[in-house]
Amino acid sequence: MKSKFLVSSSPHIGNPLTTKRIMIHVIIALSIPLVASTVIFGLYSLLIVALSVASAVFGERLYNFVTKKPSTIGDFSAVVTGMILGMNLPPSVPFYFPIVGGIFATMLVKMLFGGIGKNFANPAATARIFLTLSWTGQMTKFMAPLSYSNGISDFFAGFTKMYVTTATPLAEIKGTALTGMVNLDLLDLFLGRIGGSIGEVCSIAILLAAIYLIALKIIDWIIPLIYVVTCAILALVFYENGYLYILPSILSGGVLFAGVFMFTDYSTSPHTRIGACIFAFGGGLITMLIRRFGGFNEGACFSILLMNLLVPFIDRAFKPKPFGYKRIKVEKSEAKNG
Repeated sequence: MKSKFLVSSSPHIGNPLTTKRIMIHVIIALSIPLVASTVIFGLYSLLIVALSVASAVFGERLYNFVTKKPSTIGDFSAVVTGMILGMNLPPSVPFYFPIVGGIFATMLVKMLFGGIGKNFANPAATARIFLTLSWTGQMTKFMAPLSYSNGISDFFAGFTKMYVTTATPLAEIKGTALTGMVNLDLLDLFLGRIGGSIGEVCSIAILLAAIYLIALKIIDWIIPLIYVVTCAILALVFYENGYLYILPSILSGGVLFAGVFMFTDYSTSPHTRIGACIFAFGGGLITMLIRRFGGFNEGACFSILLMNLLVPFIDRAFKPKPFGYKRIKVEKSEAKNG
């Protein structure tokens, strides 16, 4: 009789949800901040995300074709990778940035290491780092939210390049770290009336997406919570008048977006609860160290990649003992005679 059991890569965790269904829920959740960002930055930002998705899917399909393997794009994981990468980009980058980044994410970071469940690093985070190091100037230039003072024509400002650039809240946080004189409007941070990457600016939309994913048990709440709390505590420690920096540090940049959509990636996060806690704490620590003392204003993606590299060691250190496991002590004399 032919066996009906299929053995796949670890972790072997029972879950009634299929990969495809999980990805569909993540796509729905990502759509919440994407819609908000399209209103905030205009139609060009939506094009950036669409190009990123198309390129990520193309990169995965091309790899399958070249290696003569069955197509894997039907699980929608490439769509999720493309959306997360596109929403990590500034809303005014040239159109070829998401194309290069999308192909890099799926072909080189994901598929080259075996595909979903086998990649050691988060593809979207790694691709963003690659783009940032390759085109630092353009990846750190951000457009201001649209004012719609010219009516609906502002909605197409990204296509015409008739937009205003602005400093991000993270730039102000870094610039006032020693003086403690940060002056940011918390309501603007909640609603996304700030400069930043496409998917990171509207905090309230990200929080709604988090509630959706946690309620459906698509993600575990422990990683986002510990990551955000760690960033909050370190903001209190690292900055003069630190209490003024707690909410701005959480609500600006990629803390919320990374905590909800990137640190919770199944393939690149630990498989145990205590491992997840250490993973999230380490991510928060690295994020805030880079923000406070590093050369970049944002450290979320760098922290994700660095902690991804430590996941195998974390899993090994906190691997649960098998049921009924009992270590047998062998006397030295018996060991020598044996």
